[in-house]
Amino acid sequence: MRLLYFAWLRGKIGKAEEEFAVPPQVSDVKSLLVFLKARGPGYAEALKELAAVRVAVNQDYVGLDHPVGDADEVAIFPPVTGG
Repeated sequence: MRLLYFAWLRGKIGKAEEEFAVPPQVSDVKSLLVFLKARGPGYAEALKELAAVRVAVNQDYVGLDHPVGDADEVAIFPPVTGG
């Protein structure tokens, strides 16, 4: 899986992207975010409020119940507002 982090999430996590094999306990977006939160304080801080992040899988916005797998690209970013 390829993970991409944007805006203030990237700053808190300390990297723009990473790749890893999906662990067995990760089957959907929500379980991925829970897994990531446990990876360290930067992840925990960035993902503490799941309502404050948006997720796209393979460039499509998805909900927390969307399945994920090793071949996916997952982008995590804050909500975007126009003006």
